[in-house]
Amino acid sequence: MDTTNTIDMNTTTDLSKYGLKDVNAHWNLSPETLQEITLEKGMGVETENGTLCVNTGKFTGRSPKDRFLVKDDYTKDKIWWGRINKPISPENFDKLYDEVANYLSGKEIYVRDAAVCADPQYQMNVRTVTEYPWSNYFIKNMFLRLDESELENFEEEWLVLCAPGYEAPNPSEYGILSGNFSILNFTRKVALVGGSAYTGEMKKGIFSALNLILPTEKEVLPMHCSANVGEDGDTAIFFGLSGTGKTTLSADPNRKLIGDDEHGWTKENNIFNFEGGCYAKVIDLTEEKEPDIYRAIRPGALLENIVFKEGTKEVDYFDSSITQNTRVSYPIDHIDNIQVPSYASNPKNIFFLTCDAFGVLPPVSKLTPGQAAYHFISGYTAKVAGTEAGITEPVPSFSACFGEPFMPLHPAKYAEMLSAKMTEAGVNVWLINTGWSGGPYGVGSRIKLKYTRAMISAILDGKLDDVDFETHPIFGLHMPKYCPGVPTEILDPMNTWLQKGAYVSKAIQLAHSFHINFDKFASEASDEIMEGGPLIDSHHSLTEHL
Repeated sequence: MDTTNTIDMNTTTDLSKYGLKDVNAHWNLSPETLQEITLEKGMGVETENGTLCVNTGKFTGRSPKDRFLVKDDYTKDKIWWGRINKPISPENFDKLYDEVANYLSGKEIYVRDAAVCADPQYQMNVRTVTEYPWSNYFIKNMFLRLDESELENFEEEWLVLCAPGYEAPNPSEYGILSGNFSILNFTRKVALVGGSAYTGEMKKGIFSALNLILPTEKEVLPMHCSANVGEDGDTAIFFGLSGTGKTTLSADPNRKLIGDDEHGWTKENNIFNFEGGCYAKVIDLTEEKEPDIYRAIRPGALLENIVFKEGTKEVDYFDSSITQNTRVSYPIDHIDNIQVPSYASNPKNIFFLTCDAFGVLPPVSKLTPGQAAYHFISGYTAKVAGTEAGITEPVPSFSACFGEPFMPLHPAKYAEMLSAKMTEAGVNVWLINTGWSGGPYGVGSRIKLKYTRAMISAILDGKLDDVDFETHPIFGLHMPKYCPGVPTEILDPMNTWLQKGAYVSKAIQLAHSFHINFDKFASEASDEIMEGGPLIDSHHSLTEHL
């Protein structure tokens, strides 16, 4: 239940421990009040059905190059430092923190006390202080909402400080690249966001923090995935990068949604949602294509960077003139068919979703533990023409653990935890290609959604438990020879190409891309993981395997 607390000297004084002085602090305001303030300040508008819309300004997405982790005694030997996880000194962090605290002092600010991690055993309290009322609205949607009794003696474990209006005047003096930044300090337990109003920086900051804390301190595997649970209590997990169908395929009328983006897998074999809401892309949204998301956009939701149809308050979801990354956040209870509370046990099936625009990978295949770890570390999908400027033909895209930008540890650490958990729980892992068949993008056609849904339903219903499988000659994947509701001829992708030689050539090309990408992980990967990759490499000819 949301509460509205009056402003008093105690709450103002309480914030002085964060270096915030003489602030006019609004605590745990209701969504209606936050919406009213946002509209009064001219920081947002309403759609025809009363949903709040805001523009996040210069940044309409995260800025990965401006993300830093404080390198100190706690983190120096844990984090996989490099291009993704860039270090900043504790001294520079402290200077920036003080600058942000001074900037916010004397201002009207918004405080939200909430939590993350739906499993009570792992719940973590987070206090968020924001410069803008609608940033606070986003946190109300995305984190777990607490009732009055939980708020009464609230003590935070982590603090999020978000000041979009502050920009570092001389970035190089602070060891950063730009005036904007997103920084995690694991010793002080602070997520500091400055210079960017993109709300996803706060969400992904805490997600990144959990991705270090949970595996190293709690024996919990953090996962960038969606999850649902069937009537018999069997849980399914869906990994996949943007555009692979993660949200669409986990929304199933016969199964309850646990969550759509971030989950933990505990040593007790439970799967729990980190969040209390969903943050969905809305570009090209239609009620027919994504009914759950479409219907969730109502008062209580927050739309970002959308455009109205001319002369109306009706959203034009096909207008990407501000950004392709138009978004909506909403509380998870805006979805009808959800698991309450947001956790379940008994994981039975894991799906790795990939949109293979090369038309090489089978539409469904079963993975060994070594293959599962290899494909988890690889996190493969393909970008197709039109998705980004300059892309005219498919390009392989790899994101370790299907969430590399948010993973502070070496990907092999998460993969080894996944292998151990799936072996212990007897979980089946499946690679699902939601991309092309019969040739690459521009030649073949996209695999029909109804076939992909039929494959997933067959797996969840146990209908592939006793079918025969054959081994893919290049990737070593185990392809079922039969799947109810799916034409048999598409199950082996080579059958769908007019020229078998062209298929083999393209498959070897993709296999090489996997090997090249995996080189940077090889030193930390076990033999079992290394053997889970494609059978073809630069030293082997195809004839050895055909």
